[in-house]
Amino acid sequence: MKARQLQTWCTKNPIPKKINYRMNHLEYFIKKSDLIIKFIIPLSLSLSLGPAGHAQVTFTSSVLPIVVIDTHSQDIPDDPKIPASMGIIYNGHGATNNITDPYNDFNGNIGIELRGSSSQSFPKKQYGIEVRDTTGNAIDASLLGMPAKDDWVLYAAYDDKTLVRDALAYTMGRAQGRYASRVQFCELVLNGVYQGVYVLLEKIKRDKYRVNISKLKTSDNSGDAITGGYIIKIDKTTGGGGAGWSSSYPPLHRAYNQVVYFQYSYPKDVDITAQQQAYIKQYMDAFENTLSSSGFRDTVSGYQKYIDIDSFVDFYLMMEATKNPDGYRLSTFMYKDKDSKGGKLSMGPIWDFNEGFGNVDYCTKGNPEGFVTAYNTICPTDYFLIPFWWDKLFQDLAFNNKVAKRWAALRNGPFQTQKILHYVDSVASVLTTSSAQQRNFTQWPILGQYVWPNYYVGNSYTSEITWLKNWITQRMNWLDANIQTITVVQNRESQFEVLGFPNPVTSKFTIQYTIPEPADVTLEIYTALGSKIESSLIHHAVAGAYGWEYSSYLSPGTYIVRVQMNQEVRHLRLIKQ
Repeated sequence: MKARQLQTWCTKNPIPKKINYRMNHLEYFIKKSDLIIKFIIPLSLSLSLGPAGHAQVTFTSSVLPIVVIDTHSQDIPDDPKIPASMGIIYNGHGATNNITDPYNDFNGNIGIELRGSSSQSFPKKQYGIEVRDTTGNAIDASLLGMPAKDDWVLYAAYDDKTLVRDALAYTMGRAQGRYASRVQFCELVLNGVYQGVYVLLEKIKRDKYRVNISKLKTSDNSGDAITGGYIIKIDKTTGGGGAGWSSSYPPLHRAYNQVVYFQYSYPKDVDITAQQQAYIKQYMDAFENTLSSSGFRDTVSGYQKYIDIDSFVDFYLMMEATKNPDGYRLSTFMYKDKDSKGGKLSMGPIWDFNEGFGNVDYCTKGNPEGFVTAYNTICPTDYFLIPFWWDKLFQDLAFNNKVAKRWAALRNGPFQTQKILHYVDSVASVLTTSSAQQRNFTQWPILGQYVWPNYYVGNSYTSEITWLKNWITQRMNWLDANIQTITVVQNRESQFEVLGFPNPVTSKFTIQYTIPEPADVTLEIYTALGSKIESSLIHHAVAGAYGWEYSSYLSPGTYIVRVQMNQEVRHLRLIKQ
């Protein structure tokens, strides 16, 4: 087992004892202190078994596209890619695809490797695919109607027993009007063995049809040329990453000496020049220095100078709508184009949602309540924590207003609960009526069984789908009640604004308010049943922005903060965890 694979195993906590049945051996993983040890035990009777240690599925046809891969008797490693052949059978929407049909969508050479980090422990593997010519060079190709490119992902939904979470998240991301990976459900046959339902995804790459930023050549080392485009990420250093730099600002509430680490995604670490490395680091340093400063709210010289605020708002809303526990701290991409083309740091594209939508039993948990931005206070010992950015951004009333308005617009449009549920139903219906999900769970009989890190374990595919739909409904309702921390004022000319943060709160919190004139301000805290537990009257001789910090103990629950200036009153809903 490679050292970087051991590091991957140690990033999730808790890590249960795990047994994986393979084609010719048994892999036995156990956590010992801070190390994951892998034992390999030969299986003398395994040649008659399928990938999960049981009888193989007889697979002849599907209404889903069929992907057939032959590695020519080679094992597929984590890295590097090995040469293989791939054919895709797709006779059109709704038509039957037979395993004996000709390869009519794609027929050619590929490189293939295992991909993912924690997911590599699962018996159902996911794969990185590079389309190649006969000489082994990467070439662009269109697969299943998606724009041509060389790099693709065959995503294996294993711990997500609905099979739909990632595809749903990317669909919601595109509904925001932003790029997110296009998806096509399919069924995979690898070396003559049926592997189950997979999702063919576009890998995050710089391209006019993916992350549409300027190409950065090794000769682009000065002037406007060096300013873009870049893709960087916050992620584990396994799974195709590693080189980069650490932020000068530690994550808030860390228990140890955790840092935030930025990695080069484009240009790759083997291609990016020293000048380009210095430029993007200096840009990120300038953004973080400004955001941490007292003048960070200034609309000219503050953080808005460095970031595309709308992209940050949309990214935040996607992470919170899905309650993605990896949000902000893992699988987090951002990009920057040349200054002449806008040139600000943008969040995205979104990536990796198998543990979203309530499918996690650690830290933030799978209940539909709570904000992911509270992750650091819930799990301060985790190796990967959220950058300080989000706490600071929510100290700006302008950013809060944008979040509230954008959420309202999305909820009146593509994020309407029924629209989201319709997508879930449509995918589940196709997977069920085609018998694809039945074949998948015959090959991988995990329904009714806990697979790390499941929060809910349903005894059937239908129960998994029903639970997901109920979770989505409850999550959207909870966010409707809690995401807007600023009360919308009917009189739009009013400059009396109030903000409470952090929310949810674990200990002390701050009420920030702006008054347009000298005034007496009354601040009060009530329980959900209406009992007053705190009151304070403050006289302000001049207009401006002020803060009131409350650090007394509150029991977990919901509270109402009432702030009054003259005859104007604002109410905030406060959640104590």
